[in-house]
Amino acid sequence: MAEMIDNEKRAKVLSDALPYIQKYSNKVIVIKYGGNAMTDEKLKDAVMSDIVLLSLCGMKIVLVHGGGPEINDMLKKTGKESKFINGLRYTDEETISIVQMVLCGKVNKDLVALLHNSGGEAIGLCGLDDHMIEAEQLDPQLGLVGEITKVNVKVINDVLEKGYIPVISTVASGTDGNVYNINADTAAARIAAEMKAENLILLTDIKGLLENKDDDSTLIRMVGLSEVPYLKKQGIISGGMIPKVDCCVEAVRRGVKKANIIDGRVPHSILIELLTNEGLGTQFN
Repeated sequence: MAEMIDNEKRAKVLSDALPYIQKYSNKVIVIKYGGNAMTDEKLKDAVMSDIVLLSLCGMKIVLVHGGGPEINDMLKKTGKESKFINGLRYTDEETISIVQMVLCGKVNKDLVALLHNSGGEAIGLCGLDDHMIEAEQLDPQLGLVGEITKVNVKVINDVLEKGYIPVISTVASGTDGNVYNINADTAAARIAAEMKAENLILLTDIKGLLENKDDDSTLIRMVGLSEVPYLKKQGIISGGMIPKVDCCVEAVRRGVKKANIIDGRVPHSILIELLTNEGLGTQFN
């Protein structure tokens, strides 16, 4: 009897998800993946299985990833100190070589392998492929940190059309011939805009935008773009949330239907956001 009830519950969950599956079918969803969800193995498996499930449901999932902890570990192994200026990694020539090796190599290919192990088909890409991401120097003080000048999504569309999940690491071709390190949130927002994505999802280590940063119950679920300057003035959007919110605003202004900051520490957070009425985190539109 208990098994029958469980099966009924499972059937209801699937039935309730159907309108959302239909809504997002054949639509582009850009997911930026990083933070705690990327270092916890259980969460990592949950994220990968969620992405494969959504892909099998007919959604065009584009996965853009960071890899800060892995870069820090490699720099430490080589005896090089990690240095940050205003939240951005100072990147000299030695550091960009390590960033390129770790992000485009180990981290990217590990994610491709995990997606495959979850039953998906994925191809690893980086911003250098087909000059997908082009950039110029953001600030001489930051070294080889780039500001995006152009995004070419042809190779991403080609991969999607073949039925694969593109997994993208964010280094860029410099207009001056250098390779540049690009903030993954910023790259995800620009890729989402160029792809005319239905949704941009940023997985983070917090519940979302909080009215009181020390109280999870003060989550702000919906934010209109016109409200953002006021929330900044009030100090509700502050610190590390400023660049994330700015990425969401930029994406929506450039044509993405909506952008969400959600808690990547919650198992199956992507499914909760996309396939339920309640959703998760903070939505910008």
